[in-house]
Amino acid sequence: MTQRPDILCIGAMLWDVIGRAPRRMAPGADVPGRIRHIPGGVALNVAIAAARWGLRPAVLSAVGQDSEGEALVAEAQRLGVDCDYLTRDTGLPTDCYMGIEDSEGLIAAIADAHSLEDAGDRILAPLSADLSGWTAPVVLDGNLTEGLLGVIARDPRLARADLRVVPASPGKAERLEPLIAARRGCFYLNRLEAEILAGRACPDAASAAEAVVARGAARVLVTDGPHPAADASVGQPTITFAPPPVTIARVTGAGDCFLAAHLAAELQNQPRDAALRQAVESSAAHVSGKDVP
Repeated sequence: MTQRPDILCIGAMLWDVIGRAPRRMAPGADVPGRIRHIPGGVALNVAIAAARWGLRPAVLSAVGQDSEGEALVAEAQRLGVDCDYLTRDTGLPTDCYMGIEDSEGLIAAIADAHSLEDAGDRILAPLSADLSGWTAPVVLDGNLTEGLLGVIARDPRLARADLRVVPASPGKAERLEPLIAARRGCFYLNRLEAEILAGRACPDAASAAEAVVARGAARVLVTDGPHPAADASVGQPTITFAPPPVTIARVTGAGDCFLAAHLAAELQNQPRDAALRQAVESSAAHVSGKDVP
């Protein structure tokens, strides 16, 4: 791509293998359903969704030089993602995520992100070359190790960047502590992730977002499934917006669509309430099986 990107997405770029059953599954169930093999990883999901909003995203990640890596890069480029800054010489196979969903949502998942973890801060090398002087938005994915997130929080190359942070899963929420301690970034969490960072249970998204702000974060957006999402920020009133009721067709990637839609709205200088509405409606459309816009 010839144009400089306007968003960097730093983190996982891999293949998603998603199995979905059309009904409720019990532990140990063996049922008919559908299995999809699609581009995934939080960083890539956000980048693909951002491209649909007319933005020019680039991914900083590690992708193997195997046939799966070649196919993944080709598909990401077809979907509008700049892949010129990837780390390809990891010596490891392309990463993979496996998820099982039923009619109620995610049952279980395993993320194999060894190539990304092994690459470490090598994925940041373009910040000293073609992407130097970066001041635009940067999406940070909780699939990065806690150590690397700590490095990023202090990295002078990103000192003026608009950091947007997502933990990838509740099990990785605590990796975001270095960024909270550094008072860097806008955080996008679900209620469980927010509760982990807050250190206590919260009755709704608004109280959960406010609790993480009280821990030191400057701004926090929290989703809560079919219940209202919230945006809490230091010195401003907390706002909420309820998602429309939808039938669940998929859940993986909903939070990434939320972030991309919210960021796209803010880059268009939409007010907080309009940006939150666009994010919630985009995420709900994704869950219902639609792609927005």
